[in-house]
Amino acid sequence: MTGLVLVCGDITEQKVDAVVNAANSSLLGGGGVDGAIHRRGGPEILAECRRLRASRYGRGLPTGAAVATTAGRLPARWVIHTVGPVWSAAEDRSALLASCYRESLRVADELGARTVAFPAISTGIFRWPMDDGARIAVDTVCSTDSAVSEVSFVLFDESAYAAFARQVSDS
Repeated sequence: MTGLVLVCGDITEQKVDAVVNAANSSLLGGGGVDGAIHRRGGPEILAECRRLRASRYGRGLPTGAAVATTAGRLPARWVIHTVGPVWSAAEDRSALLASCYRESLRVADELGARTVAFPAISTGIFRWPMDDGARIAVDTVCSTDSAVSEVSFVLFDESAYAAFARQVSDS
């Protein structure tokens, strides 16, 4: 990977090859990033997710795994769905969070995607502390061998942007 970009904005507006969806395991939409991608992307995304549930993922997409669908009406070509872990003070789930980024890049490579936009996976309703989530995201993306030429981290607000900016400057 050659470029890392930080954006404070809406992931559904990114003109990239693939946007990454912080999905829930059902793949059938939800809140936060997941709900926004399904709403803006339209019924084509949900239809492909339903086909995935009916075939390969009858029990849902496992945490840390990733799978692609069309991007429907989004300006991207594909949506890469990944299920982040819920943060736990009692159990270290960092490897699962790192797997979300690694597996999403692997799927992007399989698709031939060269530009990918990530949200801050698991830092919303899954309560992952933003600074630690940013550290894992930046470290994993920077250390993963991938043909993706540019990764954008699309952050919802200024505090998330600042957390990612600190990690990028430290790496």
